[in-house]
Amino acid sequence: MAQELDISWQVLRRIVHQWAGESAELSEVQPLDGGAISSTVALGLADGKKAVCKISVHRVDRSYVNEAHQLQILAEAGLPVPRVYAAEIGSLDDPFSYILMEYVQGVNLLQARKQCSAEQFDALQAHLAELLLRMHERTAGHYGRVVIEPPPPTFAAWPDFFRHVFDPIVAEVDQSALLAPKCRKQIAKVHDRLDVLLRHDDLPRLVHWDLWNANILARPDASGNWRIAALLDPNCKFAHVEAELAYLTLFQTCTAAFLKTYQQKRRLGEDYHRIRKPVYQMYFLLNHVHLFGAEYVQPLTAAVERMSSLV
Repeated sequence: MAQELDISWQVLRRIVHQWAGESAELSEVQPLDGGAISSTVALGLADGKKAVCKISVHRVDRSYVNEAHQLQILAEAGLPVPRVYAAEIGSLDDPFSYILMEYVQGVNLLQARKQCSAEQFDALQAHLAELLLRMHERTAGHYGRVVIEPPPPTFAAWPDFFRHVFDPIVAEVDQSALLAPKCRKQIAKVHDRLDVLLRHDDLPRLVHWDLWNANILARPDASGNWRIAALLDPNCKFAHVEAELAYLTLFQTCTAAFLKTYQQKRRLGEDYHRIRKPVYQMYFLLNHVHLFGAEYVQPLTAAVERMSSLV
């Protein structure tokens, strides 16, 4: 695996030594699925310790420092996340950017669903809702990305920040031959009306922004009760929490048991279901067309058609 990544055993061993000491012996390198599959590996030590390393070769990659910052913020909010052992930005002298993290035992949410009884999975979904309620309690005085490299712009109004996030994606997809002219025209009309469509009376709240099955680890505890073990790969923002909930619903990450628990504290109103959720889901599908291409064109087209009554 180290050869496939163009990363020598010596580089990985040096990272291990900085973490676990010069006497630590690297014994195994295994690929992991994740946000950057080709650069995410599990490192096994001879003494049984394990860690996860996400690494970029010959790149000044600031994303790992930002990920470490976000994981720390989530941990401070009481969320289960991997501990960060090190995060480095590559340089000319040391051209490897990486983050080294705790290896968390567990399976992703989709695998957990296959292993749980219906009652166990409902309880697991309720636990996920409790964790998100805890995260969403964190507020800020502005909207924006939770990054430190480089310092991000901030926004007083949610529609302004949302437009800032999606402007480049809308511009690129607008040039794509994948979408019919009528569909592109409808997307442009929605984009122009975000100030009205996304109007709400809540505060900027901390969100993960990329919660789907693969980024949620679960495992049974000592009593056999399934619990969320870790939330992975954050792309944190201070945003409108309804966007996160619309994302969870769109990709079937949450169930009725989740929504029941969540809404015991934060009720989702008619304006969310009728207006804002369709808008958010249209944009998330737009991003998936941008990232993954033709397989998401049909769902996006259907989402755009549902917006016709709003614009």
